[in-house]
Amino acid sequence: MPDTQQFDLVVIGGGPGGYAAAFYAASAGLQVALVEKDTIGGTCLNRGCIPAKAFLETAAVARHVQHAKDFGIESSLAAIDFSIAQNRKQRIVDGLVKGLTGLTRSKKVTYLLGAGSLGPNRTVTVTASDGSIQTVQGRHVILAAGSVPRTIPGFEVGGPIMTSDEVLMLDRVPARVVVIGGGAIGCEFASTFADLGSQVTILEGLPKILPGLDADLANVVVKSFGKKGIKILTGAKVNGHTPVGDGSTRVHIEGMDDVEADAVIVSVGRRPYPDLLGLDGTQVRLSDRRFVEVDAYCRTGEPGVYAIGDLINTPQLAHVGYAEAVLAVKDLLGESPTPVQYDRVPWAIYCHPEVAWAGPDEEQAKAAGFDVVVAKHPFRANSRAQILGEIDGLVKIIAKKNPDGSAGQILGVHMVGPWVTEQLSGGYLAVNWEATVDEVAEFIQPHPSLSELFGETVLSLTGRTFNG
Repeated sequence: MPDTQQFDLVVIGGGPGGYAAAFYAASAGLQVALVEKDTIGGTCLNRGCIPAKAFLETAAVARHVQHAKDFGIESSLAAIDFSIAQNRKQRIVDGLVKGLTGLTRSKKVTYLLGAGSLGPNRTVTVTASDGSIQTVQGRHVILAAGSVPRTIPGFEVGGPIMTSDEVLMLDRVPARVVVIGGGAIGCEFASTFADLGSQVTILEGLPKILPGLDADLANVVVKSFGKKGIKILTGAKVNGHTPVGDGSTRVHIEGMDDVEADAVIVSVGRRPYPDLLGLDGTQVRLSDRRFVEVDAYCRTGEPGVYAIGDLINTPQLAHVGYAEAVLAVKDLLGESPTPVQYDRVPWAIYCHPEVAWAGPDEEQAKAAGFDVVVAKHPFRANSRAQILGEIDGLVKIIAKKNPDGSAGQILGVHMVGPWVTEQLSGGYLAVNWEATVDEVAEFIQPHPSLSELFGETVLSLTGRTFNG
């Protein structure tokens, strides 16, 4: 193939998993090509985590202003110019995109703009938006094409009907918001718009929001959402909507009254996006749900071809994509890496109050056959939480019960409350290093700090404590 440029590694998809794989491989001395059909950074940076958290921070500022009087500051929330928040979000995104683009140059990664499709012999055809085509070949290929929002029948995108892609482009705060889906993304949007003054209703088909979350943590979120005025309807089966004519619509729920909304955010998860990958003439296989099938090292059935990130059936988290990128590159380098332990990855939900955890919750640990000892402490008694005026929440730790009844290895650390997404690292390390309660109790936490609560909760599992 004289016209086909050769690389050590060709990566298809420039999201977190893809660009991490490209940069990590380049830092190991490999000649790398990165293929991206849209904008480097993928969904996470351009239409997901980053812009959503920028809006959550705008909501936090609005919340601070509303409660400023509690701190002796006279202020009022006269109006919210969401177009400014939108512009601020876009500046953050554009700056990060520029930084990633700069890294492709500094790390000497060949950046190819176009849709990449994989054929036999690890040959990748790159089709640009103008229809021009070029072909590259890699000794190895990593598929990292990501995911797109799932939709539901009767709620085609347009007008007031939005997925996360469209809602992140809003330049106004809708007066009435309906969120279909009470998972992590749905709860983040509900929290954002409630704090910005919207009347918010969550419609969740299952018996509770945040399914799979430890019940104690979920209860804190539900109570806090109630204080914000968020209405939660569980067991809600939506069956279409009827536009009202003023840009709003009426959402129909089986067995319940209609709910009127100026914006309907469909947040029912994301599906893998192998649609443009081709794969003809290869041994890359898709599951019934269209995930690329891989082994524990992210290897597909095609020799030398890997798949990572939202394209495979693992937790749809950017940081998991990073970990899989490192795993795949180490494996193709022959470095015998350790597979990702998916049952111990860190999770974070950025609604208010925040939620973060690593390892099994109480019910999961028991279901796995462990006898457990559990301790939980509320933020209400924590001095830093009181100073911040953020006292809703708790730290809950699940430990293995020793034969003598004492607490041993820490299995899971679960947190809900102020800035817990920034506090999880200690708990994550404890879980993944299989540390014991006695070992972690030796560590000193700064005072006053929110992280003290983690230390005190561990200490209580030794049978002795400062409080309670």
